[in-house]
Amino acid sequence: MPDLATLTLFAAAALALCATPGPDMLLIASRSISQGRASGFATLAGIQVGTYCHALAAALGLSQLFLAIPLAYDIVRYAGAAYLLYLAWQAFRSTGVVPAPTAGLQRYPIGVVFRQGLLTNLLNPKMALFVLALFPQFVDPAAGSVAMQILLLATVLNLIGIVVNGAVILTASGLGRAFSGRTRWRRAPQFLLGTVFAGLAAKLAFDERR
Repeated sequence: MPDLATLTLFAAAALALCATPGPDMLLIASRSISQGRASGFATLAGIQVGTYCHALAAALGLSQLFLAIPLAYDIVRYAGAAYLLYLAWQAFRSTGVVPAPTAGLQRYPIGVVFRQGLLTNLLNPKMALFVLALFPQFVDPAAGSVAMQILLLATVLNLIGIVVNGAVILTASGLGRAFSGRTRWRRAPQFLLGTVFAGLAAKLAFDERR
């Protein structure tokens, strides 16, 4: 297993990564505003399960597929963009998903929100390439099972993500409650969520592979 110095260095890198606003944080925040902290944590859980899946893929060498076959990368990238556009369409057409239970307004089940977070993460090939680029730098084949070391690093990343994104969820859900108390702004969180999904879709579809 990695020594303490290696884990400390990785934890510092993971903290810098988690604290930098990016697509995952934006998605978690917008979901928390639109439906509250439970949905925010469900989205975070889905993203973190996706991180474990990408880590396993890297351990098994599957992520190398995106480097070896550009078409495979593009297929996953466009599938992810199409899925995000579908989620944007759902958000825009919703009659109003709000943090506080309100009669007559739709609420997405936590399981659905979790699956959306998971699929959004899995269908982002940039996440697979990120794991493939970062994790091996902290893995020592002489220190034991490479797969177990990669999963341990993924766990460290997710634990730090819980702390950082947990604070984002609590703050954003508070803003959502403020929106829900104003009738004229009641649908604003849904428009925000739809815009985030559409923006992520465009970024995924048009960004070139780094």
